[in-house]
Amino acid sequence: MPLTSASENQDRVFAAAFSILETAIGERAFPAASVAVTHAGKLVALKSIGKFVYQEDLERAPYPSRSFREGNIDGLEVIPATVFDLASLTKALVTTTMAAILYERGILELEAPILGAVPEFLIDSCGEADQRRREVTFRQLLSHSSGLPAYEKLFLGAQTREELLRAALTMPLSAGPGTRAEYSDIGFIILGVALERLAQQALDVFCQKEIFGPLGMSNSTFNPPGGKRAQIPPTADEREESGRGARPSSGEKTRSTFRRRIIQGEVQDENASVMGGIAGHAGLFSTPEDIARFAQAMLNGGTPILRPETVSLFTRPESGLSGASWALGWDTPSSPSQSGKYFGPRSYGHLGYTGTSLWIDPDRQLSVTLLTNRTWPDCSNQAIKRVRPEFYDATVEALGLKRIRNT
Repeated sequence: MPLTSASENQDRVFAAAFSILETAIGERAFPAASVAVTHAGKLVALKSIGKFVYQEDLERAPYPSRSFREGNIDGLEVIPATVFDLASLTKALVTTTMAAILYERGILELEAPILGAVPEFLIDSCGEADQRRREVTFRQLLSHSSGLPAYEKLFLGAQTREELLRAALTMPLSAGPGTRAEYSDIGFIILGVALERLAQQALDVFCQKEIFGPLGMSNSTFNPPGGKRAQIPPTADEREESGRGARPSSGEKTRSTFRRRIIQGEVQDENASVMGGIAGHAGLFSTPEDIARFAQAMLNGGTPILRPETVSLFTRPESGLSGASWALGWDTPSSPSQSGKYFGPRSYGHLGYTGTSLWIDPDRQLSVTLLTNRTWPDCSNQAIKRVRPEFYDATVEALGLKRIRNT
């Protein structure tokens, strides 16, 4: 869909915001950053900073990956057309939007138990029919209140998509359904499968037809073609000989050597990788301009893919979950928030593990997309948590929109 460009003065208007990213790159928070800002229906910033990898990686012998030079022989500079691994932005842009479309069409009922779509969910990995599992609804999966755990390294025990899905579907509950909010990759893996069955269409096929196509998101895809992978910033160095860490065990994410290669142009998330790169929780690749097109459609009330009342329903914080900031598939600003201090109470957004984020403020008619590959060469660097809100604050300040928060 059309998005009028008005970015000719971006280097002057957003000088402070871009400087934050340049400093962060110099401090090794991430090698590359790409930004899109829309305001009042116009694309007011489209900027890329940095290189695919750090300069030290280019100089280190042996050369990290021949494909780097194949992708950009002039120094691996990131450009606005560079595609990034969006990680968990997949949950919002793909899975949540697919759920919203199916809801509008009367195919998905938010209060319906998910057992209707995934009956195998009833039996857990201990072989027990936990009756609480009958209570888990689509609404709870979307709002991260199903009682499923946050994250498990299912890829360590699964070699195929079917094996990993079986492990996810039989994962024991860690809490009663609807009793607390806990952000869950497992829940969105299951949600993705349930939506595919309701739609009778694969996730990637449905989204190409119903989301990417109508919005003109021509650079958005799962599993980028082999010929394009060298043009995508790498997200992890999983080579054992790199000497940067050891094979992970269960528990908190650490540096992985699971695939024993540099991860470039393929999904960084290991669970999604075993699933063939197409999953409800991760796997989407895109550019900041494509995401800006999506965000502008949301700011336009969902046109042409959703109705305004559906956008309002899915982006409104869920009630009854004390201290939780989740809407249906979207996060909302908390205190403190990775969106910074200015995004208003009707704002919504999402983060991605690779260092990606999107925040949308309907009262300001503002969207800000920030894409990075902060997980290169491993995921130990958490500086993005400091940089991200600083960048969002500087962007809002550059547009003179600070005061709208209290209106």
